[in-house]
Amino acid sequence: MTTNADETRWRALIRAVPDFPQPGILFRDITPLLHDPAALRSVNDALAERSRALRADVVAGIEARGFIFGVPVAERLGLPFVPMRKPGKLPSESESVSYSLEYGEATLEAHRDPSIAGRRVLVVDDLLATGGTAAAAARLIETLGGTVAGFAFCIELGALNGRARLGSHEVVSLLSF
Repeated sequence: MTTNADETRWRALIRAVPDFPQPGILFRDITPLLHDPAALRSVNDALAERSRALRADVVAGIEARGFIFGVPVAERLGLPFVPMRKPGKLPSESESVSYSLEYGEATLEAHRDPSIAGRRVLVVDDLLATGGTAAAAARLIETLGGTVAGFAFCIELGALNGRARLGSHEVVSLLSF
């Protein structure tokens, strides 16, 4: 069970870096959180605990920081993990979707096998900003025949209204900035 003390500790471990990766962006850096094993464990426990009600069959993590949280969440929920990668990183037959970021373009890929067709997929990432990456992950899951069970994020940047791009999907976020 997450406490206010947990949330206060996590918040203190997330560093604000102005003008990264470009001027005008305030980057939320999770590196100090990753350096604190007890805090990292409690974040992963909380993400798994809050995501359990979404009744997923599979957990997908978005490269790269989504892997940091997605694998432990999958392990805690007893579910398989599916990596969603940048182009050219997967060795087997894959599907891809391209999308716009707040400061560029990107592509996500996932293997066709093992199949997620007919399965409920929980998408995990470190941060929800404008929702473009998460929405692309949802499109990729649907292209592969899966259903989005919901999304889980450590951080949500509420002012950017990324939830609006995720439609009616359930969203779990531990901290809002």
